[in-house]
Amino acid sequence: MGIRQATTERRTGTRLPAYLSGREVVIPPGGCTGWHYHLVPLMAAVTSGTLTRILSDGTVEVHPTGATFVEPEGHDHVHLGRNLGPAPVVLHVTCALADDDPWALPAPAPLGATPCGCADHTP
Repeated sequence: MGIRQATTERRTGTRLPAYLSGREVVIPPGGCTGWHYHLVPLMAAVTSGTLTRILSDGTVEVHPTGATFVEPEGHDHVHLGRNLGPAPVVLHVTCALADDDPWALPAPAPLGATPCGCADHTP
């Protein structure tokens, strides 16, 4: 999974987000994000490919090129993004993070969910 990050200038010494941060996420065919969650709401636009998201309650959402969505924050919103198509999925993601906060935190698969199974996230 390739990631390009662009961050605007932030005020030093603050835990509050000063500005929005943006990132491009590329998921190759057959790849996935691994189960994870976010500390803040995240806004995403699919600019290429089709992203399949599996939510913690088992809901499956399919986002084709041009789709936008918001991922809520918190460990109770664990989810997995997969690329089941033949072309790379490219996402442009924006959120307001405090300095040094991670974009995503890895999480175990929710109870009853299937582990992602991709080579990058299988122990």
